[in-house]
Amino acid sequence: MPLVEHDPAHRLWLLRTPESSYAFRLDADDRPRHVHWGPPLTLAQATQVAARRNPAESSFDEPGDERQELPAEGGAFFGVAALAVQYADGTSALEWRYDGFALEDDALVVRLADRHYPLELSLHYRVRGDVVERWTSLRHTGSGEPIALLRTDSAAWTLPRRADARLSRTSGAWSAEYGVLREPLPVGETTLTSRRGASSHQVNPWVMLDAGDATETSGEVWSSALAWSGSWRITVERTHTGRVTWTGGFGHDHVTWRLQPGETWETPVFAGLYAADGFGGSSRRWHAYVREFVQPHPDELRPIVYNSWEATGWDVDERTETELAAAAARLGAELFVMDDGWFGARSGDTAGLGDWIANEQRFPAGLQPLADAVHAHGMQFGLWVEPEMVNPDSDLYRAHPDWVLHMAHRSRTTLRNQLVLNFARPDVADWAHKWLDRLVGEHGIDYLKWDMNRAFTEAGWPDAGPDAARLWVGHVRAVYAILDRLRADHPDLRIQGCAGGGGRTDLGILARTDEIWASDNTDAADRITIQHGYGQIYPAGTMSAWVTDSPNPATHREAPLSFRFHVAMAGVLGLGGDLPRWSTGELAEAASLVALYKEIRPVVQHGVLYRLADPAVSALTAVQYVLGDSAVVFFWRRPTEFARPFTPPRLAGLDPAGLYRDQDGVVHHGAVLLSHGLDVSLPGSGYASAVVRLTRVG
Repeated sequence: MPLVEHDPAHRLWLLRTPESSYAFRLDADDRPRHVHWGPPLTLAQATQVAARRNPAESSFDEPGDERQELPAEGGAFFGVAALAVQYADGTSALEWRYDGFALEDDALVVRLADRHYPLELSLHYRVRGDVVERWTSLRHTGSGEPIALLRTDSAAWTLPRRADARLSRTSGAWSAEYGVLREPLPVGETTLTSRRGASSHQVNPWVMLDAGDATETSGEVWSSALAWSGSWRITVERTHTGRVTWTGGFGHDHVTWRLQPGETWETPVFAGLYAADGFGGSSRRWHAYVREFVQPHPDELRPIVYNSWEATGWDVDERTETELAAAAARLGAELFVMDDGWFGARSGDTAGLGDWIANEQRFPAGLQPLADAVHAHGMQFGLWVEPEMVNPDSDLYRAHPDWVLHMAHRSRTTLRNQLVLNFARPDVADWAHKWLDRLVGEHGIDYLKWDMNRAFTEAGWPDAGPDAARLWVGHVRAVYAILDRLRADHPDLRIQGCAGGGGRTDLGILARTDEIWASDNTDAADRITIQHGYGQIYPAGTMSAWVTDSPNPATHREAPLSFRFHVAMAGVLGLGGDLPRWSTGELAEAASLVALYKEIRPVVQHGVLYRLADPAVSALTAVQYVLGDSAVVFFWRRPTEFARPFTPPRLAGLDPAGLYRDQDGVVHHGAVLLSHGLDVSLPGSGYASAVVRLTRVG
C-alpha cells in the first residue's frame, strides 16, 4: 500500500505510517485544512472525516471546525500564525491558489501561490518509519521589492478533539537539563522558546500532547520535535471550545527576514509522531527514527572515552596527558580526549579562545607526540574545540574584532569571558573550516568534542544592514555546513555535540554528530533524572555519560563507584575522573565494570528502551534494554528511609512464554518477570545499584 494517497475529487491527501495516518485537504478557497492525525484510516474514511463541519458560533470566531494546515494571516483567522509576511505595499493577508502537487525524493510537495503577489509556498511531507516529517519552503517569484518574512514556521499540528489536554515538555538549566514536566494545558497560548542562539538548556525543542490519561505504557500521545540547533519557538494553543493546535519553527519573536527576488527560503524539519501505547511507546518510536533516519553511523558501537578535564582542568601538558592516557588504557578505555587548555595562551577561561595552535610551552613538539602515544596504546585520540567562540584576549580578536556578533554603538557583553564569532559571515566560516580541517588532517584526530559555552548577545551584523537578522539562521547553517564538510573529507572522524553540556541537543545536531554530551553535571544521582528526560526523544546510544570522582566535583555528593558506573553504563559509558588518585581497589573495580560494559554495550546502545520507574516519584528507578534474545536491566536506588520496602518494577518487552537465564544461572519465566518483576538485593539505605543480564534460553 502506498505511503501517500490522493483523492482528487475531494482534494485530499492521506499519508500512512505503519501505525497511524495523517490527512489534510484543500478547501474551496485553496486553503490547506487539517483533517486527521491518529489511528490508521482508509482514504474513504478520511474523506468522511473531512466532510464533518461545525458552524462558527459568531462573527468573532473562525468559521468551521477544521484548523489550517499551516495557519497564515488572512481572513477570519485569529490564532497563532505559523506564516506571516508583509509585502512592500503593506499587505500582510495571504490568499492562496493551488498550483499542483508532486512526489519528490519520497516527499509529497503541495504547491500554492499567492493570488496576487509573487510568493510561492510549498508544503513538504515525508513518511519515515512512524514519523511524518514536515517542512515549508517559500520562493519569491518576482523581480521587485523583497518580501518581509515575519514568521516562517515549519509546520502546525492539530490534536483530535478530546475531553482534556495535557502538555509534556522539558524544563531545565545548565547542569540540570531535560527535566520532564507533564502539566494540564491551559486555555490560551503556551509558548516554548529559545532566544539564545542554540536549542538551550532551559527547554528542548519538542512537545508531547495527550488527553491527560496517557501513562508510560498506555494511552494516545501526539508528539513533535524540531530539527534545529538555533533559536526556535513552539506555541501550543487551546481554545475555549477545546481545540488544541501547535506550530513551531526556527527563529523567535521580533526576528524577521527579507526574501529577495528569485530566492527560496526553506525551514527545518518539524517531525511528528502518533503513538497509541503511551509515553514509552512514543519514546521507542522516536529512538527507532533517530537511529534509522537521523544518526550518521547508527550501526556503530560508541567507544568508551576517557576525558582529561576533571583530572587536570586547565593544567594540561604533554607529560600529564601521556600519563593519563596510559592509565585510561589500563582500565580499558578506547578513546582518549584532551579537553580545554591545550592551545594558545589558555591557562584559564579568560584568554586564548580563537588561537587554535598548541601551546609551545606545554607541547614543545606540538600535538603529534601525544597523538602517537595515545594511538600506541590502541586508543583513538580526540580533542576539545570551541570553534564558534573567541576571547577578547586573543590574537584572533585583536586581528578581527569585527568578526564577532555585535551592534553599532552598543557594548559587547562577555559571558564566560568570551564573545560569539559570526559564522553567518562566509569569511569567518571559511576560517573555521580551514583550521579544523588542518588540525584533524595533520594530527590524525579521530574525534572532536565540539563545544559552545555561551548564548548569543548583541546578535548584530552591522555590515549586513537590514539583513542582519539572517545571522540567527545563517550561523547555524554554517555550523552544519562545516560539520558536513569535515565528515565528508575525514570519513573516520567522529564528533560529539556539546554546548556547556546539553545546551544544543536536537535532531538537527544529531544528524551531524555521533553523540551528545548530555550535561556538564556528572553526579550520578542527578544524572538519573537528566538521562530520564534525555531519553524521552533521543536514544541511549547518542548519550555520553561519564564516571567521575567522589565526592563529585560539582555537587560534592559522595556515591559508590559501582553506582556511578551503573548510571553511566545506561548510555555511552565514559571515564572522567582523576585516575592517579584512585585506589588500587577502585582501579580494579573500574576495569571490571568497563569490561562488563563492553559485553552489554550492544544491548544498551542499540536495544529497545523501557523505563520501568519514574525517578520523579520513586527512589528506586529501573530501566531496561532489549535486543533480540538479550536484555539488560539497571536498578538504581537513591537514599531513603532505612528498611523502606520497594515494589520490584515489572519488566517489559519480553516474551511471556519465554525462559530467561540471568548472569547467576537462575532461569526466570518471562510471564513472571512481566507480572511480578525481579527482586534484587540493594542493602542499606544509601546509594545502591544493580545490573541484571538476561538471556533467553527457551
